[in-house]
Amino acid sequence: MASEDVDGWNGCFYVPLDGERYHVMIGEGMGFRHLSVTNAQKKRIPEWVTMCRLKELFFADDAWVVQYHPPKEEHINDHPFCLHLWESIEEPMPHPSIVQV
Repeated sequence: MASEDVDGWNGCFYVPLDGERYHVMIGEGMGFRHLSVTNAQKKRIPEWVTMCRLKELFFADDAWVVQYHPPKEEHINDHPFCLHLWESIEEPMPHPSIVQV
């Protein structure tokens, strides 16, 4: 779990997972905790299992965390191999019933 100190939930890390190294940046602001991740060695998008492991490392076990897919006209892609996880910290995250997930 990332540390929470006077600077809040912020940091930049190299995280080794399954023989690869991922560049992870975390921060909080505007009502969300945010994690972005890129593969530090290969030019490819992180896999689902990697995103699950990072969720477990950086977010609470009971946290609902999402990847957003914005409308096409609002999509910005500054890094083609980067994915993001978001957690609402000011309001409960809306989510479907657990039987639907």
